[in-house]
Amino acid sequence: MVNASSFPPLAERPIKNTIVLFDVDGTLTPARLHASDEMLDILHRLREKVAIGFVGGSDLAKQQEQLSTPDVPVTDLFDFAFSENGLTAYKSGQSLPSNSFIKWFGEDRYKEFVNFVLHYVADLDIPVKRGTFVEFRNGMVNISPVGRNATTKERLEFEAYDKEAGVRKAFVAALREKFGHLGLTFSIGGQISFDVFPTGWDKTYCLRHLEEDAKKPGGIEYTTVHFFGDKTAEGGNDYEIYTDKRTTGHSVTKPQDTIDVLKKLFDL
Repeated sequence: MVNASSFPPLAERPIKNTIVLFDVDGTLTPARLHASDEMLDILHRLREKVAIGFVGGSDLAKQQEQLSTPDVPVTDLFDFAFSENGLTAYKSGQSLPSNSFIKWFGEDRYKEFVNFVLHYVADLDIPVKRGTFVEFRNGMVNISPVGRNATTKERLEFEAYDKEAGVRKAFVAALREKFGHLGLTFSIGGQISFDVFPTGWDKTYCLRHLEEDAKKPGGIEYTTVHFFGDKTAEGGNDYEIYTDKRTTGHSVTKPQDTIDVLKKLFDL
C-alpha cells in the first residue's frame, strides 16, 4: 500500500526545499472525474524526487473519490493534502489545525445570505435546474445556479451556456453588492459553481500550513513552491495562489498539460 514510508523522507528528497502543489479539477483530473492511471503514475514518480500536495476547494471526500481508491486514503498519496483551500489539512497522513467558515461568519448572517441565494436561484431563467444549489462546507459556501446534482453532460452544457450568458458572473456581482462589505471573497471555478469564503481564505490559505511547518522541529522551509492550476485568470479560484509572490505558477487547461509540463520540468 502507498504511504509516506514508500518514499524518501521529506528532508531527503533529491530536489531540496521544493514542493509542487496542484489544483484538482481540470488540473489533475477532468472536472469531477477520476485521475487517469498516467497522472497517478507521474505523481508517484514525482514524489520520489520532490514533496507534492494538492489544494482544492472541495472537501476531502470528493478528493478521495477523484484521486484515490476506497482502500487507499488520498492523504497517503500526497505529502500534503489541503482540502477546502487548506482549512482541512494533512501532512504525511496526519491532520493539521483546521478552521471553520460558520464560526467566522455567524449563524444569523449566514441565514440571511442563504435566503438571498435561494431567492436569486428561484428567479433565474436558465435551461436546466437540478439540486443542491448551496453546498455548505467547512471553510466556504459553494453555490451552483444549475445545481451540483447535474450530470456530467448537463455540467458541460451549463458551462458552455454560462460562457455566453454570464450567469455566474452576474450572480457574483449581485452577492458582492449585497454582502461584499462583510469581508467575503467570491471566486468562480470549475464548470458550474462559485465559492464564497472569508477574504484571505482562498487557496493561498494552504501556504500558512507550509510556513507553520517550517517552524516545527524537523520542519522544512519550502523556498520554491510550484503551483499548477487551470482557473488562473483574475476571478478564477486559482488566481490568488497562482499570482502569489511565494509561488511559481503554471497555468494549464487540462490534465494532459500538467503531465507534459511535469515531464519537462522534473525530467520524468
